[in-house]
Amino acid sequence: MIKPYETRDGAAMPRLGMGTWYMGERAATRAREIDALRLGLDLGLSLIDTAEMYGDGDSEALVGEAIQGRRDEVFLVTKVLPHNASAKGTIEACERSLRLLGTDRIDLFLLHWQGPHRLEDTFAAFERLKAAGKIRHHGVSNFDAEDMAEAEAVGGGAGIADQVLYSLASRGAERRLIPWCAERGVAVMAYSPFYHGRMDVAAALDEVAGRHDVTPHAVAIAWTLRHENIICIPKAANPDHIRANAAALDLALTDEDLAALDAAYPAPARDVPLDIL
Repeated sequence: MIKPYETRDGAAMPRLGMGTWYMGERAATRAREIDALRLGLDLGLSLIDTAEMYGDGDSEALVGEAIQGRRDEVFLVTKVLPHNASAKGTIEACERSLRLLGTDRIDLFLLHWQGPHRLEDTFAAFERLKAAGKIRHHGVSNFDAEDMAEAEAVGGGAGIADQVLYSLASRGAERRLIPWCAERGVAVMAYSPFYHGRMDVAAALDEVAGRHDVTPHAVAIAWTLRHENIICIPKAANPDHIRANAAALDLALTDEDLAALDAAYPAPARDVPLDIL
């Protein structure tokens, strides 16, 4: 089992969790999605990520139902939309999220991406929410290295995490962002490690999965976790997928595996803009 990552302010963040983008939006799949989230908690995937944007709050409501009676087992993450992230709007967004999630606290509250409001105002609101006990930590999402440096210079700093797209198919964050965060004790939360289901399954990926008797998805997840400051949050809306993803917790990729994957999915040879889905 992989140990949690300890951030610069002492937060112990589980390395493998569950994303919920597009979950909670259909009544026909709601029960199965709740079962998947609860099974994930049983299997040690104790971080759950959501956002007010996901289904206009439907995802947060789903998560709230799934964690009912189990709140203390969960490292709970949600996000405020940029157009809501004013000094007043950030606090109002947090209050809405708390109601939907059915909890009195959020473990990590993120700015979903940089928008029209000043970071100073957003971060000041984060600090007020911390003082009130409504959030424990703050961070950002979809910030590249330059954005992180800008955020770090603001009062309160960039926080403890930056959630970005990072996968075998999208490796640009390796060049500057991941090292920048590692040097400062900031977690990088990798969403869509299978590129939202659109990543080509190279022969090398299939071969590595076969050697370890796991799915290609589990290999792709374990590959992101080779960096100690990476938190991976794959979405899985059914129990079978959750079980397959959880196998990554005990998957130790060999040097041979990593070399084969590196050849099949090479990192960019130059700096590229941060990829966003």
